[in-house]
Order: sequence, then C-alpha cells, then structure tokens
Amino acid sequence: MTRKPKPPRERAARALCSYFDIPENIARDKKPMWTQYLDMADAALQAALSPEEWEKIKAEGPEV
Repeated sequence: MTRKPKPPRERAARALCSYFDIPENIARDKKPMWTQYLDMADAALQAALSPEEWEKIKAEGPEV
C-alpha cells in the first residue's frame, strides 16, 4: 500500500523545519512542530504561485 503524498503546504513547512535544524514531529502546543512554520510556508507559496494555483494548494490542506 502506498502512502498518500503530503500536501504541498505541509511539505514546505517541513522543509523549513529541516532548514532551521528543527525536528519536524516534536510536539509544541500538542501539535507537530512543522505546523508552527505553516505561515512562512504559506507566504512563500503565495508569492511563488498564481492566485489560482495558490487557492488550489490552500484547499488541499492541511487544516491545523
């Protein structure tokens, strides 16, 4: 059974954790640490994508 790919926003937030040498899955406020980086990931994705692409990516989740 293959795993479902993670949404682009989650992948970007996890990449930011890796960039800053922060473990992605440690808990902070009872949520994985990567969720703390969603705002920065969103800013980068929104700047890089067209408004239509951004809305599509945003709709894919995750909802945190």
